[in-house]
Amino acid sequence: MPKLAVFPKAFMQALCKDGTMKVSEWIQLANNLDVHGLEWYAGFLEMENKANWPLFRKQVEDCKKSIPMLCCSPDFTHPDASFRQKEIQKQLNWIEMTHVLGGSYCRVLSGQRRPDLSIEQGVDLAAECIETCLPKAEKLGVTLILENHYKDDFWEYPEFAQQMDVFCTLVDKIDHPYFGVNYDPSNTYLAGEDPLELLYQVSDRVVTMHASDRYLIEGTLEDLRKEENDSVGYAKRLRHGEIGQGLNDYDAIFTELKRVGFDGWISIEDGVDGMEQLERSVLFLRKKIKQYWPEFN
Repeated sequence: MPKLAVFPKAFMQALCKDGTMKVSEWIQLANNLDVHGLEWYAGFLEMENKANWPLFRKQVEDCKKSIPMLCCSPDFTHPDASFRQKEIQKQLNWIEMTHVLGGSYCRVLSGQRRPDLSIEQGVDLAAECIETCLPKAEKLGVTLILENHYKDDFWEYPEFAQQMDVFCTLVDKIDHPYFGVNYDPSNTYLAGEDPLELLYQVSDRVVTMHASDRYLIEGTLEDLRKEENDSVGYAKRLRHGEIGQGLNDYDAIFTELKRVGFDGWISIEDGVDGMEQLERSVLFLRKKIKQYWPEFN
């Protein structure tokens, strides 16, 4: 049966940039939620001190929860080899971080979709970098999860493998027992594509999921596609919203995940309008899990 985790989407600036929230404060907020774990972010300011890693693990485990997943954003598509090597070293450090935190899944990305980067070149660069990281991941029992991503909060350009065909090409290029997909249905809309179509193509490789929902502030998905293609900055028309109230068809998503025997972690990216919203999203997903995996309830 899938297990639920939460991600501090509403508090990224406070935890990663200005330090106005401490990680221990987020742990206590999340402790009030009916979830099994907390998805971690490598960019929390307090994670710069390696001595904090086991301390945070203990704080979470004292709340009878775990840290199953680490969210990080390697940039493997830079044309300069020395830059990519630094990103590989970052990823190796994040794999170790995941292990110390007690996690089993560490995110990888392709990198930024820079101008003049061909699809073939980008796929080759990203695959080579990810494959370089896999031996350490396997040694520490950590699965690298490639997300169909839009853009890291602090990136300039969108994800190189944002488009479905590019993402699937990259996934197909890497065949390893410690490599899988972190599926995010909402990000597919930012590519102007159908999240269910993507899921049907990669469902047998999905090991974790980001549960989110999006809604359009104005205009249409076609407007969004035109506006966001090769844009600098973050999407303006699309906003995170309460899960179950946006564009995603969670009945269709869970039907397919159940069909392929999915039993991994589902991490909730929500709460941008407050903890009460996050609580409602948790309740929605718990009901859906009970509906589609009744044998475990």
